Amino acid sequence: MKHTIALVDDDRNILTSVAMTLEAEGFNVRTYTDGESALQGILSRPVDLAVLDIKMPRMDGMELLQRLRARSQLPVIFLTSKDEEVDEVLGLRLGADDYIRKPFSQRLLIERIRALLRRNEASRAEGAGAPAGTITRGDLVLDELRHRCTWKGKDVDLTVTEFLLLKALAARPGVVKSRDQLLDAAYGESAYVDDRTIDSHIKRIRKKFRAVDESFNQIETLYGIGYRYKEN
Repeated sequence: MKHTIALVDDDRNILTSVAMTLEAEGFNVRTYTDGESALQGILSRPVDLAVLDIKMPRMDGMELLQRLRARSQLPVIFLTSKDEEVDEVLGLRLGADDYIRKPFSQRLLIERIRALLRRNEASRAEGAGAPAGTITRGDLVLDELRHRCTWKGKDVDLTVTEFLLLKALAARPGVVKSRDQLLDAAYGESAYVDDRTIDSHIKRIRKKFRAVDESFNQIETLYGIGYRYKEN
């Protein structure tokens, strides 16, 4: 079955060229030139992944991401310009799974899309035939089959990347994971991502847990080394 990609950018030249490339690679593509129409289109006809530009009319990429995150954990890749580092970090904190800076290689975009789709499918399918599809660490429960995370019985909605990062940490409590190890766990060895991306995702994970439990402090930072999940 073909995957469907939502491509959202107010630059029609980018929409046309990227859409043609993605379709040539076997994807179905729906294009939108502004955030408002994209939101309505994606909610009424769900897609498998969205590629969002940040600066757009009617509704920018940041607001669109927030609106989407209120409804789903749809995998999202942001397109950012070289002078938009603040927006880039903010986008990751809001829940984007990945980002690519403009001008970008269309081949790189396709590789990132395929990698994120693989991660999404693996995260949901892992443990489908195995009884060990659930990780329990005290008050934390990660159900890999259903891509569900709960803390003290309350749901914590995580993106694909956030789920994989938390799983990597919770799998071995007390063991320190470097940023490089976490990058490999969440993105795979073939992806070239700045290691500060991990810091943004960890902050986002903590924020989500503290929204259901202000005292949450299970993820520890070891400055200059990495992160670890506390032993109970």
